Amino acid sequence: MEREDNKCNVIVVGGGPAGISCAVTIARAGMEVVLIERGKFSGSKNMFGGAIYAKHVREVFPDFEKTAPLQRRNVEHKYALLGEDDGTVISYKNKVEGDSYTVVRAEFDRWMAEQAKKEGVILVEETVVRELIVENDCVKGVRTEIEDYYADIVVLADGVNSLLAKQIGLRGNINPEDVALSVKEVIKLEPEKINDRFHVDGNEGCVYEIFGGPMLGMLGLGFLYTNKNSISIGLGVTLSELMKHELKPYEMLDKLKAHPQIAPLIKDGEVLEYSAHLIPEGGYKKIPQLYKSGVMVCGDAAMLVNNMHWEGTNLAMISGKFAGETAVIALGKKDYSENTLSFYQKLLENSFIIKDLRTYRNLMSDVEERAFDFLGYYPEKINEFFKLFTAVDGIPKREKFRKFIKSFFTDRKISEIFKDAWTAVKLLWSILIK
Repeated sequence: MEREDNKCNVIVVGGGPAGISCAVTIARAGMEVVLIERGKFSGSKNMFGGAIYAKHVREVFPDFEKTAPLQRRNVEHKYALLGEDDGTVISYKNKVEGDSYTVVRAEFDRWMAEQAKKEGVILVEETVVRELIVENDCVKGVRTEIEDYYADIVVLADGVNSLLAKQIGLRGNINPEDVALSVKEVIKLEPEKINDRFHVDGNEGCVYEIFGGPMLGMLGLGFLYTNKNSISIGLGVTLSELMKHELKPYEMLDKLKAHPQIAPLIKDGEVLEYSAHLIPEGGYKKIPQLYKSGVMVCGDAAMLVNNMHWEGTNLAMISGKFAGETAVIALGKKDYSENTLSFYQKLLENSFIIKDLRTYRNLMSDVEERAFDFLGYYPEKINEFFKLFTAVDGIPKREKFRKFIKSFFTDRKISEIFKDAWTAVKLLWSILIK
């Protein structure tokens, strides 16, 4: 096939939330866009905890709640601080304003892809892009295992590894501390049991964010989401921690499932699925170069994940939308240079995406430096306090409280406490002031 027959306005690589949002935005502007997905269908290779955020989905699909395959509307968030065999759980519940839904990515991404096709997006599945076609330092198309495709602009939404972005120098190698390996199981459970155990009604859902337990003292977090008739439970730990401690993620997940705070929630459930996936963890400081002549990068490929608030899918969708809007402007001008595509970065910087990531820019480096302290020692101390506070054992309360306070200075050196306090002050300063 000749080059001109294989030419379109925009090629988007990756049929996840970022890629689909980008492609839809371009198609709605009347431009020809080809979306290339390596999986059998969109969502077939994707894995995440389980929640999408309604506000940002509406920006791409305004009426999604009418037809999208949603599981439950989340009305409660619980934060579980686990020790070895005890735990403290803090809960926030709002039945009126559920702003997120649990979904199954294989279903939801496939639904988004179908909506994209209705808008005119040309979807090419089961096709792997091997490399980018570059002429005169400008990206001109993609090379697949079958043939070459050309376009005025290529958008990379091909996930955290993004070998294509690396190929053209937009990013370097990923360091072990910059990504987490997340593992998850989907456990079948009757809807009635879910509602009873999580104290919800109908299609209401509950989300757990889990600290400690098998992840005590490590850069790792756990999660639990309720679906219609199943539970999604998993955890993510940075590759550097896994290597340092020689840990196996699936063994850590088994320990989490067996924890006294978690086991009753999934009791008698049947494991339906096990999956693993790399999650960007580097934050603001690890965002790569986002554009070059003829190309833009969005979603996980751009390391756009806010791990402090478990936000990834919404950042992917909005960054994809911004890339699409920038592509439409560039096509209108017939100018695909870095200068024109830099508008994409401006959109990101003026949005919540970069503003939030900048707010937490020092989080990973500071917490990594004192991970054992903030994610090990202090969680155990909090649980120790509540154990003491709730115990009725005939020991005078003042005596117990004094002993607990004294233990802070006997269990831990004063110099270390000052270092912890200084790190906490630096984090608050960077979040609230800078």
